[in-house]
Amino acid sequence: TLTILSLLARVQSAECCGYPVSIFFIVVNEFCERFSYYGMRAVLVLYFRYFLRWDDDLATSIYHAFVALCYLTPILGAIVADSWLGKFKTIIYLSIVYAIGQIVMAVSAINDITDANRDGTPDNMAVHVTLAMIGLILIAFGTGGIKPCVSAFGGDQFADHQTRQRSTFFSVFYLCINAGSLLSTLITPILRGQECGIHTQQKCYPLAFGVPAALMVVSLIVFIAGSGMYIKAAPQGNIMLDVCNCIGFAIKNRFRHRSKRYPKREHWLDWANEKYNKLLIAQIKMVLKVLFLYIPLPMFWTLFDQKGSRWTFQATTMDGTFGTLILQPDQMQTVNPILILTLVPIMDRVVYPLIRKCGFNFSPLKRMTVGMFLAAMAFVSAALVQIQIDKTLPVFPSSTESQLKIVNMASSQMEVTISPHDPIVLGSMQVHTSFEVEDIKPNTVHMALQIPQYFLITAGEVVFSVTGLEFSYSQAPSNMKAVLQAGWLFTVAVGNFIVLIVAELAKLPDQWAEYVLFASLLVAVCIIFSIMAYFYTYINPAEIEAQFMQGDEIDPEDKEKKAIELKSKDFVQQQNEQVGKTKM
Repeated sequence: TLTILSLLARVQSAECCGYPVSIFFIVVNEFCERFSYYGMRAVLVLYFRYFLRWDDDLATSIYHAFVALCYLTPILGAIVADSWLGKFKTIIYLSIVYAIGQIVMAVSAINDITDANRDGTPDNMAVHVTLAMIGLILIAFGTGGIKPCVSAFGGDQFADHQTRQRSTFFSVFYLCINAGSLLSTLITPILRGQECGIHTQQKCYPLAFGVPAALMVVSLIVFIAGSGMYIKAAPQGNIMLDVCNCIGFAIKNRFRHRSKRYPKREHWLDWANEKYNKLLIAQIKMVLKVLFLYIPLPMFWTLFDQKGSRWTFQATTMDGTFGTLILQPDQMQTVNPILILTLVPIMDRVVYPLIRKCGFNFSPLKRMTVGMFLAAMAFVSAALVQIQIDKTLPVFPSSTESQLKIVNMASSQMEVTISPHDPIVLGSMQVHTSFEVEDIKPNTVHMALQIPQYFLITAGEVVFSVTGLEFSYSQAPSNMKAVLQAGWLFTVAVGNFIVLIVAELAKLPDQWAEYVLFASLLVAVCIIFSIMAYFYTYINPAEIEAQFMQGDEIDPEDKEKKAIELKSKDFVQQQNEQVGKTKM
């Protein structure tokens, strides 16, 4: 047994260029998983629209419901990992669920599985819809569940003397996420644009989903291959559960003592004093202050995530010809990761320092307000583009009318819109001359007109998202940064639910009007957030915690241990939080 433990220790301590060998498996795993997720998502809304034959509103609603679920499940994944299975087993089990979901999605896109009469159309669309929904649910639980685990598990692999290498690892981890996103959103639309099929040639959605499925299987195999080298920390309990329990106890205790004969307390959380120590209560108060500021934030994500739905539909009505290259409408999404990799260093090294030199106090909350405004302007730009598109699109009849275009080869042409039950009356026109059928000309509005709106939304993302995460980190207690990360992801989920609701309820006749509606809502929310930010007082959590550490509410023998824990966790949490700046 001692020999086996000795060999295991040697394997776990194996290094390459000063780095644990195990982290190379984690980096490759993350690249493949992000390629799988973003590749599938890039073509998803078009799969709904053109394969499942859903209308734009239903396709948009289901797309955003899926994205919302992907950002709700990280909370579940964190609780399972920290309280029950540990990070390693959680990643393994949920990656299996994830891979199965991707495979089911690829199978759902195979036209021939229900095309018994071989006419090129599925005979039982319900089978494809059912498979697609099962696949998406499995993917959402898989990708969301492992999201909070992988980066933290990578950080666990480093020893205390490898602080520099740990910092570099998170930078590489960041690059892998963006590289996977960029390559997948570039490649999978090309695969979708191919034609494939056993009996009839169709757009190749099975290949577009199949390649991401294969990458997810590779991701799982690579992660398992490094199993013997990993340092696997045991579950140590989840702080989110402690926070919820403390809040729940305070609410129940306050309700029990609602009579006027009980004296009021300074803060409603102080009703938890009977069971929880003052340090924990003070930490939760700090978290709740930040979470209160999160209330308006979902509206930003409502607009931001529509680049994968409404904006993709907009691109399908535009000309994607760039010389000899024809750009697929879903490939326009690659503009976002390209701009992210460009704008992040420009903002950090040029724009922000220049603003500081000019003497302006461009605080984090002010930056986030500007980010919201930029996102609203992106939708104004999208509305202007949509107006140009509408000018060139043919006017289609309503559901109770038909449109007949008649071209008289001898003289003139005319368009007649008639009811299906009306007789065709052409007046004195002679109908004995020859006629021709004329195809609708392709749209002349170029996809390049979408670049300004992508630039504005990405600039808004960089200013809003990166700054928001940095602000959250600076204002959160050292042991509750994961709680705020979960809260941040929850705002993304809520934002996608808002899209779902508006798409189903608004039913505006013109798409440009919907863009203006969203822009107006975000401007209104932006004003509300700026007022909330004005009254917010920045704090130093470390100083507040130090004050409670000096008090006598903690047993003396626990003070030193608690101080060491807070200090050691602070650095690891800071490194982990850097990953939150990416397209998680």
